[in-house]
Amino acid sequence: MRKLFDSGLCFYWTLLLLTGWSCGRSQETSKPKEKAETETIADLGALPRFVTDHPGNPTSPEKVQLGRLLFFDPVLSGNRDVACATCHQPEFSYAEFLETSIGVNGVGRGSKRVFPDPNDIPFVKRNSQSLLNVAFNGIRNDEPYHPESAVMFWDVRAKSLEEQALFPIRTFEEMRGHGYEEDRVVEGIVKRLKDIPEYRSLFSGAFNGESDPVNAGNLGKAIASYERTLIANNSRFDQYMRGDSSALTTGEKEGLNLFLKSGCAKCHSGPMLSDFKLHTLGVPDTRNRKESDTGGNENYGFRTPTLRNLRYTGPYMHSGAFKTLDQVLLFYEDLAGGKIENPNVAMYQMDTLINQMNVKFKDIDRIVEFLNALNDDSFDNTIPAKVPSGLPVSGR
Repeated sequence: MRKLFDSGLCFYWTLLLLTGWSCGRSQETSKPKEKAETETIADLGALPRFVTDHPGNPTSPEKVQLGRLLFFDPVLSGNRDVACATCHQPEFSYAEFLETSIGVNGVGRGSKRVFPDPNDIPFVKRNSQSLLNVAFNGIRNDEPYHPESAVMFWDVRAKSLEEQALFPIRTFEEMRGHGYEEDRVVEGIVKRLKDIPEYRSLFSGAFNGESDPVNAGNLGKAIASYERTLIANNSRFDQYMRGDSSALTTGEKEGLNLFLKSGCAKCHSGPMLSDFKLHTLGVPDTRNRKESDTGGNENYGFRTPTLRNLRYTGPYMHSGAFKTLDQVLLFYEDLAGGKIENPNVAMYQMDTLINQMNVKFKDIDRIVEFLNALNDDSFDNTIPAKVPSGLPVSGR
């Protein structure tokens, strides 16, 4: 009898254990797996038809004309050999076709630009971003736009075009060179401009009523005013988003859906197709510099670039590591598979959003087809015939 009781008790506890385990297992399996949210076309957007001015820098034709001449005039560089337009060329959508730029001491144009021998100036640290639509940097859907706080550069170190305009002048390998200390170069450039009668007249006309209009602040304002005219806001994608369903082909619409499905819009969102945030993705460093670039947060984070007018602005990424859009998307496919291409970046540093990406090789052609619908050729690419300094337009 005792034996039977013991056997029954044993069977009872075994049944409970099995039932409990089974219930726990069943609850665990039935718990819905956390699914990555898929963005929709509402997370993208058409660019505005008009630009919003900085509240402290209302635009005027005089400012724009002055800014245009300054942009193409190498008088702004320490050695008078480099202009803003050296690395931001109209024929390349105000970017250039180099992995990273050759600034001070370079000779030649475009892909033929080289350093002479001997040379002690390094390549520019990062790939030259397009200035097209930079007037919309920081814009987000359904949010007020404040150009005075718009982030600039790959590392978001500047806010507003006005602030951004003076950074390259101060940077050694970009425009400053050996002639000036960093904290004195802008002062030296302003003195140069004051010595040129045409610039004195142009500054007076653009900043009418000021007793000393040729100054660093107005230099930044004039260049910013010109850069706000570099707009390409009527791509076929913009037309589609404004209601013209025939503006995109069937293949481009399919590519748009795959773009959203693959998770690209988690970062490439809004009218500029950028969230303007820093993300660590383990992009390979440029081969043009010895040191590794740790980005804007010292954690290899770089700002999401816009996807507009990509046809003309390769190579891509902050380091210019990829020559084609196909290579960029193959990088993201590998990223989704857990591959980190920069040996200096550890998995714990990587952005968690990569876990929600799903770029597939078979979808790449269609996604690239969609990205090409973001191109718009109807931007101002005029180059002045001459500049007030008398130096070669766009630099040496």
